[in-house]
Amino acid sequence: MIKLQNICKSYFLGDEQVKAVCSVDLEIKDGEYVGILGSSGSGKSTLMYLIGLLEQPTEGKILLDGKDVSKLTDDELSHIRNRNVGFVFQQFNLINKFTVLENLLMPTKYFKGKLDFDPLTRADELLKKFGIWDRRNFFPNKISGGQQQRVAIARALMMKPKIILADEPTGNLDSKTGDEILNLLEELNKELKVTIIIVTHEKDVALRTKRQIYIKDGSIVKKYL
Repeated sequence: MIKLQNICKSYFLGDEQVKAVCSVDLEIKDGEYVGILGSSGSGKSTLMYLIGLLEQPTEGKILLDGKDVSKLTDDELSHIRNRNVGFVFQQFNLINKFTVLENLLMPTKYFKGKLDFDPLTRADELLKKFGIWDRRNFFPNKISGGQQQRVAIARALMMKPKIILADEPTGNLDSKTGDEILNLLEELNKELKVTIIIVTHEKDVALRTKRQIYIKDGSIVKKYL
């Protein structure tokens, strides 16, 4: 599915070069349910951006289904990302001036090409599946946090992606609602066989996944400290 080979990602802070991720080798296979666990500043967010093709590595290769995507143009990456990767964020990242339904349809608006499904039918199916169909004409700031996260997950699934990347998906939720969201992600992994990667600083959340990857100081380590 996705393979990182000797990946490094550096940034410049003034004249100083900072390595956010260094010498990372990682393979995530089709249908896996993985947790990436690290403290603040460990490099886990940078690693997520690399896996999600939001960032290009300074060194190394990223292979998606065997194809090297680490040197593609921004437009080429955008097209691949739009169809293959769905994102779920801690802040939900819904657009308040658009309804729930309109938020779900957003990824289809950016796709350049012919879709193999009807967007409205797909959106209705997802809204019903997640129990929020009756909220389709509501604006995001008029529904609960748990409902907003369900909308975000539904939006992430709109394009039938191979990978769902969830960045601290329970961070803005109470423990009960957080458990419901984790249960939902687990069900999606089992039912749809979609690869799900949860990025978190919470050990309890990471341990809900089937495999844990620990990152510290930009490198993968064997044990979370």
